[in-house]
Amino acid sequence: MTTRPETPQNTYTHGHHESVLRSHRSRTAENSAAYLLPRLAAGQSLLDVGCGPGTITADLAERVAPGTVTAVEITAEALALAQEEIASRGIANVRFAVADVHALDFPDDTFDVVHAHQVLQHVADPVLALKEMRRVCKPGGVIAARDGDYGGFRWFPEVPALDEWLRLYQALATSNGGHPDAGRRLRSWALEAGFPEDAITSGASSWVYATPAERQWWADLWAERTTKSSTATQYVEKGFAYVEDLDAVAAGWRSWADKHDGWFNVVHGEIVCVA
Repeated sequence: MTTRPETPQNTYTHGHHESVLRSHRSRTAENSAAYLLPRLAAGQSLLDVGCGPGTITADLAERVAPGTVTAVEITAEALALAQEEIASRGIANVRFAVADVHALDFPDDTFDVVHAHQVLQHVADPVLALKEMRRVCKPGGVIAARDGDYGGFRWFPEVPALDEWLRLYQALATSNGGHPDAGRRLRSWALEAGFPEDAITSGASSWVYATPAERQWWADLWAERTTKSSTATQYVEKGFAYVEDLDAVAAGWRSWADKHDGWFNVVHGEIVCVA
């Protein structure tokens, strides 16, 4: 009997508080995977790694139908969120599996497309993850990844509490073994994973929050995530902040949202690699 070597351990910094899910459920193929869409075609098989609540998964499934999408998450509890979304939309060409991207339980050369949105920033070994994504992709297929780069986030006007928010999040994510600057590292990780330079297409795109409604939505999310989610608990338990510090950060978010000239840019790195 062959024993699979122990895989690196993931710690998901964000957790699954309602404020986190509210953000993740706003994601669509159009606003979060536009760089990949020209590569999709009817009849393809697609693996969606770290599918989250399944809104992007559902859109991708509609685009590759009658092909199939296999949606995977690290736990059954996380996967249930996607199962609920897919069922609510009556989509029949999605399969589900619990899987760790460090050791995907699929044969070599299984999928035409392997996709991961905001996943590599959270995994313990992004290079190993990309190697696994490549292994399960058919020759000539594509591996696509998009990740935020917190160090590249920019906002106006300057609000000191948001500087503190960014410092705290980067420290916590790093302490959990994550990579909050993942967006800028995707090409480097792909090269280290063995992809030839000419097989990698690199790019970037942004989410921008500037209208009053957009600013309020974005600020409310982060104010709640900072004070009510598992992230808030981790800040306190790990000694990064006191509760009153987190309250001050949340107040800063809401102060920024009230600025009529407020603007926030969330930058992402993107790669498409040919297997």
